[in-house]
Amino acid sequence: MQIILLEKVANLGDLGEVVKVKDGYARNFLIPQKKAKRATPAALAEFEARRAELEKAQAEKLAAAQSVAEKLEGVRLAIARKSAMDGRLFGSVTNHDVAEALLALGFTVDKGHVRMPEGPLKTTGEFPLEVVLHADVLATVNVTVTGE
Repeated sequence: MQIILLEKVANLGDLGEVVKVKDGYARNFLIPQKKAKRATPAALAEFEARRAELEKAQAEKLAAAQSVAEKLEGVRLAIARKSAMDGRLFGSVTNHDVAEALLALGFTVDKGHVRMPEGPLKTTGEFPLEVVLHADVLATVNVTVTGE
């Protein structure tokens, strides 16, 4: 399916690009989330008429994400969980737990924006994690998992 991107989508394209994606990806994710529209002649004409407005909104989102990233960069989170004597946790620390800890500090971050490259944290220690605030903006937070 040919679609017009209404905002930058990671690993797909920038604002205004016409790209071909699988039908299900477009119908179930991109179009309902208002990230894209079907690439019809009428939609292309409408997009060109609104291009300046969409670019301005994109720039505002990017500026807001960069300001939050400056505040968030280097933040240290402490999360306590029950653990065994050797440092293994009874359970794990997930991206949901990190998002809740950031919310307690006043940062509104969706759990899907917290990247955990090795999966949930299952041992005590200090771990640097990335928070994706925008397709172009990453912030690093340090999560310290302690045992109870």
